[in-house]
Amino acid sequence: MNLLLSFIWVALTGSMYYTNFLFGFLLGFTILWIMSRNDGDRRYFYKVPRIVSFVFYFLFQMIKANVQVAYDVMTPRYFMRPGVVRYPMNARTEMEINLLSMMISLTPGTLILDISEDKKTLYIHVMYLDDPKKFVQETKTGLERRLLEALR
Repeated sequence: MNLLLSFIWVALTGSMYYTNFLFGFLLGFTILWIMSRNDGDRRYFYKVPRIVSFVFYFLFQMIKANVQVAYDVMTPRYFMRPGVVRYPMNARTEMEINLLSMMISLTPGTLILDISEDKKTLYIHVMYLDDPKKFVQETKTGLERRLLEALR
């Protein structure tokens, strides 16, 4: 419904710019929030900010990892400290596990090697691994937590 209101806004204003579409989306979000009457409708209003937060967090992590890898490639000094980490997941459904593994693999410097038989553990190759416990903790409290908040 929110997207429909965004398209209606763009059609009414006649301006086909992404900023106008974004404004229409925010306006539609506000209208729907004011008009919502039951708790089932309210769930949408908690989910959208979480999805936006996840997208920005992931983009920031992606940029940070790209800069780190590019710096290592461009400088003569060798900064890599590769290693394999056993990562116990909080993700349980197939979709959560697949999305988490894809997001980790999309980030430069990390690659999913395997998923355990019981689907509770990921094995991740990390290009810059100083402290395995710190990597697991940062991924759990950062990427995985935000992803699961957006999905659940």
